[in-house]
Amino acid sequence: MRRHLIAAAAVLALAGCQKAGSPDPLAGFGPNPPLPQPQTGILPQFDAPKAVGWPKGAAPKAPPGFTVARFAQGLDHPRWAYVLPNGDVLVSESASTPPSPQDHTLHGPEAWLAKLVLKRVGAASAPSGNRIVLLRDADGDGLAETRTVFAQGLKRPFGMALVGNTLYVANDDSVVKFPYQPGATSVQGAGEKVLDLPGGPINHHWTKNIVASRDGTRLYASVGSNSNVGDNGVAAEQGRAAIWEYDIASGAHRVFASGLRNPVGMAFEPVTGQLWTAVNERDEIGPDLPPDYMTSVKDGGFYGWPYSYYGQHVDKRARPPRPDLVAKAIPPDYALGPHTASLGLVFYTADAFPPAYRGGAFVGQHGSWNRKPLNGYRVVFVPFQGGRPQVPAQVFLSGFLDAQQQIQGRPVGVAVDKTGALLVVDDVGGIVWRVAPAK
Repeated sequence: MRRHLIAAAAVLALAGCQKAGSPDPLAGFGPNPPLPQPQTGILPQFDAPKAVGWPKGAAPKAPPGFTVARFAQGLDHPRWAYVLPNGDVLVSESASTPPSPQDHTLHGPEAWLAKLVLKRVGAASAPSGNRIVLLRDADGDGLAETRTVFAQGLKRPFGMALVGNTLYVANDDSVVKFPYQPGATSVQGAGEKVLDLPGGPINHHWTKNIVASRDGTRLYASVGSNSNVGDNGVAAEQGRAAIWEYDIASGAHRVFASGLRNPVGMAFEPVTGQLWTAVNERDEIGPDLPPDYMTSVKDGGFYGWPYSYYGQHVDKRARPPRPDLVAKAIPPDYALGPHTASLGLVFYTADAFPPAYRGGAFVGQHGSWNRKPLNGYRVVFVPFQGGRPQVPAQVFLSGFLDAQQQIQGRPVGVAVDKTGALLVVDDVGGIVWRVAPAK
């Protein structure tokens, strides 16, 4: 153990010598962000803010004219929210599990320290709830009075989508379905599997999301990579770093778009009807590179991972190199800052918020653990006009870090409830926050 501590201390000292990133909270945002030269030092930066939770009565900060309330609290590592047509809110409860011994990115002193950091920031392995809970605000006061276990016996569930009277749920290696009737507070069993998705034995990025096409005929499933930059070999990445398309009637499925390191949030832009995704990019080439991003997703499009980033900027670490694929790499539409861990994505199509927010995108940024200064830990808003993202972006919900830069919470999923309020799922805080216009 002493040897590990000495090695870890040496790692931390070397990592701490690296130049800090930009202090601008919106550095690396926009359609054409400046990209610095990559830094490929001995070790990446580490920062280990401690997860302390929320004091009683505390809440994130929204802009003037909005109120923030605890729609539900005491949840078990909540990840994602889905609003049913009757206003009920489904929340998936899932946690990471111990990494596979076959994951070559998680060995050695550097990896040991990384695991320690992840534990401090509230992202360490823990027993997974493997269930979905239903939250109901029966009296319309903005607080969920009723909480029931809606589905259980699942395998790290994440994304959900209702098509007609069928509810689809994305496990960490498959999509399953349940019959659903409006007003139901639970479903039976673990669901009927309709689609296998890339899973173990490594399953580095295990969170799988799904959305239904606007006509209800297809599902789109997001699958993250099995490594940072292909570290576990090409074979381990088959079908990963991609968005899949599944035809509900026939069961046919295919990779719809690829080269997306970890696409998580997905939503359809309301003007064009085009699918967009928020992507969590790679690490270890500097505190300001590359930016996470959101982008429209083209059928058959390739977005660079692992061979290039932000279009055709070559990542020399990827082996073997693929200049043919780099030449095809599509630049993203809008950068969301480096190491922000941009996960949640929802377009605001309700009318409760002021007109400036309508049609724009809210993005949940889970926050960095390997950058100085820390980045993310907030919800940002990106205005849209004519189906295209605009500048500047706005920090909409902040305060997830306290005055000592300790972690009170980390936002993941974002959703709009039936009244037009914004719901923000906070996995470290165990809370679903509700942001509504002040009355």
